[in-house]
Order: sequence, then C-alpha cells, then structure tokens
Amino acid sequence: MKSDITIIGAGILGTSLAYFLSQATEKKILVLEQAPEVAYHTSRRNTGKVHAPFLYDPQKKRLFARAAALGFDMWELYAKQKGLPFKRDGVLEVSLDEQGTKRLEKYMCWGEQNGLKKDELKLLDSSEISRQEPEVKCHNAIFCTKDASVDYGRFTASLMEDAKQGGTSFLLNTRAGKIRNKKDLVEIKTNSETIETDFVINAAGGMSVDIAHEMDVAQDLTDIHFRGEYWQADRIYSNLTQVSVYSVPKHSEYPFLDPHWIVRHDGRCEVGPNAVPVFSPYGYNFAENIREFPSKIVEMLSSGAAKMLFDPQFLSLASGEFLSSVSKTVMINRVREFLPKVDPSKFHTRGTAGVRASVIDSAGKFVPDAVIEHGAKSIHILNYNSPGATGVLPFAVHVIEQLRKKGVVTIRNTRCGPWNLENILESIT
Repeated sequence: MKSDITIIGAGILGTSLAYFLSQATEKKILVLEQAPEVAYHTSRRNTGKVHAPFLYDPQKKRLFARAAALGFDMWELYAKQKGLPFKRDGVLEVSLDEQGTKRLEKYMCWGEQNGLKKDELKLLDSSEISRQEPEVKCHNAIFCTKDASVDYGRFTASLMEDAKQGGTSFLLNTRAGKIRNKKDLVEIKTNSETIETDFVINAAGGMSVDIAHEMDVAQDLTDIHFRGEYWQADRIYSNLTQVSVYSVPKHSEYPFLDPHWIVRHDGRCEVGPNAVPVFSPYGYNFAENIREFPSKIVEMLSSGAAKMLFDPQFLSLASGEFLSSVSKTVMINRVREFLPKVDPSKFHTRGTAGVRASVIDSAGKFVPDAVIEHGAKSIHILNYNSPGATGVLPFAVHVIEQLRKKGVVTIRNTRCGPWNLENILESIT
C-alpha cells in the first residue's frame, strides 16, 4: 500500500491531523491504528473536560495554554454543528490552606494572560463558596465558567467520519512494526502488510517516544507511563455539587494529580484520577506490566529517567499513588478533604482507567510542554498529554503549518468545516 502521508495513531490527535489534512490538502492520507477503534486509549479514558487555560503557565506550557484557549470555542462550535453533547458547566478549583490560595492567585494571573475574560474567572472566599456549593469546604476557590464536559470518544469518531469523506483511509487493528527510512520513501512493516509512504506523522501517544527512537529521533528523551484510575459514585451523590471540583496540586512539578470530584456530561459522578507509575502505555493490568517491566527498566536506567528513579521525593509520591490504587478509602479520602460528605463505602464500581505518558529529558526532569521533533521524512509529536484533548484542533493546525513550511504539504483550502486555518494560526502563534 502506498500513501503520501501516513499517520501512526488514531487517537484524538492523529484523527484531528487526518481531518485537517483531508480538508486542506490534496495528499493521500493513511492512518494506522493498532486498536479496533479510534480514541481507544487515553483519548477517551480521561475526565472528559474541555479545560479553561488558567492552570497552565503561559511561559512553560505556552503551546498547551494557547491551544486550550482556542480549543474551547472550536469544540463548542463543532459539537453544535454535529449535535454532540457539550455541557458548559464550569469548574471549581479549591485551596485548602494559605499556600494553596497563593497558587490560586497565580492561576488568576495565568488565566488572564492566556486570554480568559474577567467575568469567566472569579476568586471566591469561603462564604461565597458555601452559597454556590454548600457541600464544598475549603479556604478559597476559583470558579471558572468557561469549562465544559464532553465525550471525546464521540468527538474523535465524528472527526474520523469527516476525514473519511475527505478521502482519508483508516486501517484499524494494524500495528506499525519496523520503520525504515529508504532513499525516496519510508517503509512501515505492519502485522498485516507493508506500507510505503513519503512522510510519517508520529501521533502514537504512549508509543510515540518508542516510534521516534525507532526512526533515530529524540534519542535524548524517554518517558514514564502513569495509570489514572477512577471510582464511580453511587446515585445518592448525583446532586452533591453542580460542577466538578479540583484541588490545587500539592506537587505541581510532578505529574501526580490529587484526585478530583468529576461531574461528567451525562451526570455521572466520579473520583479520580490518581497517577500510578506503570511500565507500559497499555498497563491496565498486572500481566501487561510484568511483561514490559524488564525492557522498560533497562530503557529508564540508560536515560535521564534514571535520576528520577533514585529521587526520594518522586519515590515517596509514587508509593502514595500505589496506595491509592489498592485502597479505595485512601483514594476517596483525598476528596473528603474538600467534600467531607462523601463516604468511601458508597463507591462500589471502578471507572475506566487510562494511561498517559510524561516525557523526561536527559537531565531527569519532566518536560512541561508538548514536544515536536523532526526527522528526515517524519514529524514526531511527543509529550502530548493534558490538556491535549482540549486544544487538539488548533494544535493539529499548528503541526500542519510546520509541515507546510518544510514543503511537505501545500494548503489548497483554508476553510475546513466551520473553521478558517489562517485565523487559527494567527491566534496560536
């Protein structure tokens, strides 16, 4: 099989790239996905939130922040056009002490710098919080009205159908194996056939670093995988709060999230996610992690991640995440710090866990922003995690603009669905 551009990965990023390329160019696009459906892993196994960009440092996470700021309106417009659920419900970010409140004050500044309007972001004191959400007990809180609940799995499936109408082919249940740069093309051996392509876009999520290494790109980077788990609340808690409630992370330099109280678009309430270190991008179970443990440990010990493995604070935090995985009470009690009414005994069903990858540089530090690396006939999107789904539409346009500048594609049509590519690029740069 021959294609002009082959995208590896049909998560929400790979599918968004396919959508815009099919609309804006005349290239023959092929998407490879090893799972039986698009958005099979992280893209649908998340909190389902369209995040407001007040949590993101406009310098350290500039690309994520700009994309998230644009993504909200783009998703809202797309949902309206396609009749998909988009529940604009807002979010409460709470602090439990003075130190947390100082963090909220910083978030207020970040939100303004990232384009949020003053009436979309409010800093509340305890009495104002009690009037708005009587069951929430905290020191202070930010209430952001520009936050929404959606189903990213359905969004991705809809984008796939649009991309197919534009001529894109999707090969599901197809795993990219050996990838070789040849003189005039790239050869990809899959579990079913050999693909020849002029150019590769690596949007493989948890496998993206491995694929980059396979193509001799980003050898100085590695990744650690974290499984985020959830517990579903009984129906008695359906109206406990009107909005989702997040708490200020105690260790913002690490990707360990204090579990949230999540109100989903369909009204279901959950607690999660934690961040349990695992050894595979598909490490949902013990058997998968045991199988991948030896090779992953060797990889980490030979890279900057080795420094992380011997960092006492990281190990202490990681052990706490393991404890929250095996103990429902430990997990739910984190939320009881600001929602004391919740009772661990009222949680009987686990939610759907997801695994995300965080990239580590050669110095042993977590990379805060998305990483885009270029190869001879390829481009690799690494570290594309939260709030990746929120900003994926403008981010995909940003990637395609890089391809245009390299001469890989020519933009034939700037009008893609309800959006204009030139307007998106002007806003994200």
